[in-house]
Amino acid sequence: MASSQVLLIERDGPVVTLTVNRPEKLNAMNAEVRRAMFDALAALRDDAEARVLVLTGAGDKAFIAGSDIAEFEGRTAVQQYRAMQAGDVYSVFDLFPKPVIAMLNGYCLGGGCELAMACDIRIASDRAKLGQPEISLGIIPGAGGTQRLPRLVGEGMALRLIYTGEMIDAAQGKEIGLVDDVVPHEELRPRTMELARRIASKSPAALQAAKEAVKAAARMPLGEGLRYEKVLFGLLFSTEDKEEGVKAFLEKRTPQFKGR
Repeated sequence: MASSQVLLIERDGPVVTLTVNRPEKLNAMNAEVRRAMFDALAALRDDAEARVLVLTGAGDKAFIAGSDIAEFEGRTAVQQYRAMQAGDVYSVFDLFPKPVIAMLNGYCLGGGCELAMACDIRIASDRAKLGQPEISLGIIPGAGGTQRLPRLVGEGMALRLIYTGEMIDAAQGKEIGLVDDVVPHEELRPRTMELARRIASKSPAALQAAKEAVKAAARMPLGEGLRYEKVLFGLLFSTEDKEEGVKAFLEKRTPQFKGR
């Protein structure tokens, strides 16, 4: 799987880093970036060697500073509807069967913030800025911002951020639950990769089941979610990784998970 001009793909053992490569546009997403993301995720879904994904932006200024607003000019409601029917890359990240970490190296705004929220974990540089500024364009977040944001930070804070369009820094993001960890800018990549490698050492089947179970918590009533958790828990007893994990524990050694 080769990198494209707008999406760089880098492998470090079981960790694959996807880098949006439009630094001159603060890595704003356009149709070409979205197509490249769809292609990359489709290839990585069944790639057994790829166990954890890291998503970031090129350069030191921006993770993804939103959608490319130049595409909005003159676009009609019908044209926008058709563009959105072309596919929802945000949901593809959200439902991707492997852990995805957003490495926020700078501006994380609009569609970029929505994409970060669709990832599983958000690690931010202390220079990062986050927000949903769509209100200043006379529109609202349209890629999950009105749905994922209140689930993370609560309804009142979500409405404040959406109503005002204001940016917050990474420390504020962590305080309200939008960011999971904040690290010094120069430590962002090594700290994120260390976490990614630690996660990648676990059983791929268990990681997928854990992600499905936790995501279900926001989509199911508690009773239904608990039943779903039990089903996934039981299914993992059919895997070689479960046998390896138990034996390694009893033998006081590090397990070697193979994803089977």
